[in-house]
Amino acid sequence: MTREEFRSCIEACIECAQACENCADSCLSEKDVASMSECIRLDRDCAELCWTSAALMSRGSNFARELCRVCADVCEACGEECGKHDMDHCQKCAEACRRCAQECRQMAGVSA
Repeated sequence: MTREEFRSCIEACIECAQACENCADSCLSEKDVASMSECIRLDRDCAELCWTSAALMSRGSNFARELCRVCADVCEACGEECGKHDMDHCQKCAEACRRCAQECRQMAGVSA
């Protein structure tokens, strides 16, 4: 695949990373922060992997597909956790995570 063919996945990763960063920050402002700890942890892990995946795809790294397989798994886990919470930021994050997981799996050539 060329870098241009990665574009959809790169965009999904960037959108997901931004949603996760926002979600983690917003979770820190919730009344019961302790109940949001797993969400925050997964948001941070997911954002980091999404940023890194986007960077590797952008530079055509030979490791992009391999990292995107892992990124898809983390996005899926983060989306599941965020989906458990009713807050708007969590729901938006869950949606971004699901889209990113799908894009990463497609790009990496693996099925869910």
